[in-house]
Amino acid sequence: MPELPEVETVRRGLEHQTSGLVIDRVEVLRARAIASPEDPADFCRALRGLCVGRWHRRGKYLLADLEAPDGSPAGRWGVHLRMTGQFLWLAEDRPPCPHTRVRVWSGGGEELRFVDTRSFGQMWWVPPGVDDDVVMGGLRRLGPEPFATEFNGAYLRQRLKGSRRPIKNALLDQSLVAGVGNIYADESLFAAGILPQTPSGRLPLSRLERLHLALVEVLETSIGAGGTTFSDFRDLQGTNGNYGGQAWVYRRGGSACRRCGTVILREKLGGRSSHWCPRCQS
Repeated sequence: MPELPEVETVRRGLEHQTSGLVIDRVEVLRARAIASPEDPADFCRALRGLCVGRWHRRGKYLLADLEAPDGSPAGRWGVHLRMTGQFLWLAEDRPPCPHTRVRVWSGGGEELRFVDTRSFGQMWWVPPGVDDDVVMGGLRRLGPEPFATEFNGAYLRQRLKGSRRPIKNALLDQSLVAGVGNIYADESLFAAGILPQTPSGRLPLSRLERLHLALVEVLETSIGAGGTTFSDFRDLQGTNGNYGGQAWVYRRGGSACRRCGTVILREKLGGRSSHWCPRCQS
């Protein structure tokens, strides 16, 4: 599933390609791709004729400001890529592949196409004057962004106090911190020198502060590399993310640690594969 850096990469691509685009036509090829309104035809009618403004990211959600022809606010367009959703920007007409779910055209014939192999991705239209989280309920469960000032070592200590949950599992909890998934949890724990199995409530403030800084640094590095591609992620031009080649431990089980040469270990933790160096992490 795309994580924060991949979603941020898509957000930047969408803003670059579609900011100012006036939606001429919308076609939904798979009804389940539209979470709200209930009738996909209403989604198509709601977006038609509107201008796409700025794109925002909240955790792994994307939100576009929409404007009516007179410039007044016309709600928001919400998207979650889920496991395999991706956008493609097409300047010329091209037949849709079998996994195409939603197509959006400009008056000039340019197309923004949503392709989703597993079909778990979703879209919402949030009417003007309605809070995003009223329509997109998942937003209500999100914790702070990793780059937010309120997300720091003291916050982690307060939230994790007394918890026996492994710190790796805690980092995957979107109510603790928004946008972090398996890749960047493994990578940040390596950077902070912390074993993923460590009970989160036992970590002192000094180590939690180190983890906070490591997480921010790892995410910033991956955003700069355009995210990670280990399976399905592509940007709007279909280009792979480049962070995968820089990964320290993720998907490197059985390989030598790039720092000390010790064999990287891999084990299921909370149903997810975890990767770590038994020498560099303790």
